[in-house]
Amino acid sequence: MKPHRTRAIALIAVELSLGICGSVLAQTPKASAEPSKSDADELAKALSNPVAALISVPFQYNYDETFGQDGYRHSLNIQPVVPISISEDWNLISRTILPVTYQKNVIPGTDQAGIGDITQSVFFSPKEATKGGLTWGIGPVALLPTGTDDLGADTWGIGPTFVVLKQDGPWTFGVLANHIVDVGGGRERVDINSTFLQPFVSHGLGGGITLSTNIESTYDWEREQWTVPMNLTVSKVTKVGAQMISFGGGVRAYVDAPPGGPDWGVRLIVTLLYPR
Repeated sequence: MKPHRTRAIALIAVELSLGICGSVLAQTPKASAEPSKSDADELAKALSNPVAALISVPFQYNYDETFGQDGYRHSLNIQPVVPISISEDWNLISRTILPVTYQKNVIPGTDQAGIGDITQSVFFSPKEATKGGLTWGIGPVALLPTGTDDLGADTWGIGPTFVVLKQDGPWTFGVLANHIVDVGGGRERVDINSTFLQPFVSHGLGGGITLSTNIESTYDWEREQWTVPMNLTVSKVTKVGAQMISFGGGVRAYVDAPPGGPDWGVRLIVTLLYPR
């Protein structure tokens, strides 16, 4: 796909997400001057729920190595999450992932810098949990071929996605999953048939602090290969000026990966929060 077309698609997707976010924010009351511990804990708990009715804009930085002998990757995932009330009982939650990446020797002897393919998920989720305390959401997921400088698959992809979780006191347990197959693209496109499975557990420690772990496993059915990083992070909800924000960081180890790595990585997260 031509570079100007990929940049145009990326800009449209980001503008749509931020435009929706802006329109919702315009109707959102301002947060109080200082969040109480209970408010911080409630926001931290909502962040543990992928389909919570909370507008958030995470900026997730990841560093991974080692690919081959000395390869490494820096990536920043911009991930706006926008819930929209569509009826008395249902929310629609838009979750966008736009990766911005620099990598060296991931493809031996080369380096790349640019944006990757956008992953756009839409969940339809009941506003109330089930009688058993389960929260869930289901909908479509799409892969948009926005990648530049060999950082994308150069093909459109589509499939189903779902999330189910339970929150019990300070604990959150759940799983997020999707499956994407390619549906067309450019001449150099990569065949896609992949399953993403992310079990997650988090525990609120009080004062807006949360300890979380997850496994962001992906299975490539074309190559019969797992990629399985296990993450351990800690985060805290606080306020900077008038802005509610969550800071977090952690480490990860790759339980399984394609030949050539990676082996380990670190993660830093800054999330802007817009409580109603």
